[in-house]
Amino acid sequence: MNHKIVIGCDHAGFPVKNAVAEMLVSMGYQVSDFGTHSTDSVDYPDFVHPVSRAIDTGEADYGILMCGSGNGVAITANKYRNVRAALCWTEELAGLARKHNDANVLCLPVRFVSIETSLNMIREFLQTPFDGGRHAERVRKITDGIQ
Repeated sequence: MNHKIVIGCDHAGFPVKNAVAEMLVSMGYQVSDFGTHSTDSVDYPDFVHPVSRAIDTGEADYGILMCGSGNGVAITANKYRNVRAALCWTEELAGLARKHNDANVLCLPVRFVSIETSLNMIREFLQTPFDGGRHAERVRKITDGIQ
């Protein structure tokens, strides 16, 4: 497997991030951690931008972003042309984000889901292939018209 995964979070996500990184490494992924590295209050975009740039440029295959609600990281990440960030709170949604939307960044609302659920969502996300077919045209249309 040699997939590279980039991870990032704000202060709310920090308590979950180490468990995420450890699981990914144990699964054989190469992981780059863009921070934050404590529970001190920070601004989530400072950590989302490096993750999103790595996905946008093809430097990494997948990203995992964590914040309290998941909304801020998802909104920021989706500003990048080649990023398809999905805010998920169940395993089924994480799988569908890959299967139907070819999502390449999973956003976790860590104040609303357990660490166990977060880890299960990540496993589902990474193990679910994109269906392609009719979904491929829909995914292509996501960036149509963007200047």
